Amino acid sequence: MNIQLSSKNALVGAATQGIGAGIAIELAKCGANVTVMARNESKLQNIVSSLPVVNADQKHQYLVADFSDFENYKEIITTFFATHSIDILVNNTNGPEPGLAQDKKVEDYQKAFDLLFKTVCETTLLALPHMISQKNGRIINVSSLSVKEPIGNLALSNSIRSAVIAWAKTLSNEVAQHQVTINNILTGYFDTERIQNLINHEAQQTGKTEEEIKKARENKIPMKRLGKPEEYGHLVAFLASEYSAYLTGTSIPLDGGLNNTY
Repeated sequence: MNIQLSSKNALVGAATQGIGAGIAIELAKCGANVTVMARNESKLQNIVSSLPVVNADQKHQYLVADFSDFENYKEIITTFFATHSIDILVNNTNGPEPGLAQDKKVEDYQKAFDLLFKTVCETTLLALPHMISQKNGRIINVSSLSVKEPIGNLALSNSIRSAVIAWAKTLSNEVAQHQVTINNILTGYFDTERIQNLINHEAQQTGKTEEEIKKARENKIPMKRLGKPEEYGHLVAFLASEYSAYLTGTSIPLDGGLNNTY
């Protein structure tokens, strides 16, 4: 299978590191023109300069946007779509702060809703008109295994990501007739800055060492290791390609077998 995404335009959120960067790199390897989006301009410049260029017409760029400031994000993303069209949209954001449900206030859930739901909804609805008009488009949502079984100490993420999945399934049925697909990836444990931050937070709460916590997570995974960002990119590249044209409305676990142990 040779995935070719030449002439396709992709927009990838939270793409300066971790899973987002892994996705951007793999899409670029397949020939897509990649726009990476995040809040740190210097990191965006670095990732753009490192993205592969495999054909003469391929161009990459970046968009500075802060997912945690929805009103400003809405203005930036609306301006972007006024002059750009996207064939492949990867909805990926930084995660909300960890914590217990009993410790979170209503305001915390509202912030998480703005971050995880409203940004995804706004970006998707702006991308859809072009996809519908050309009768082709790929929308891929980076989500979490927590939508199947809530993960301890992640009350905000558990709650809002489930809403995104339900919304995405509803929308996928509406746009399927236009040959636009919407799929979700349920993320397991990957070797990223995000997982390291969660491990550090757990270590502070429990008194365990970070190495003990990391090892315990790895032992839960049948493959006994964390995933690699490039492995995530491989699945996204497939979902972005014509090979997945008849696959929509799904939520695919990418977790080294962890989902099967629930």
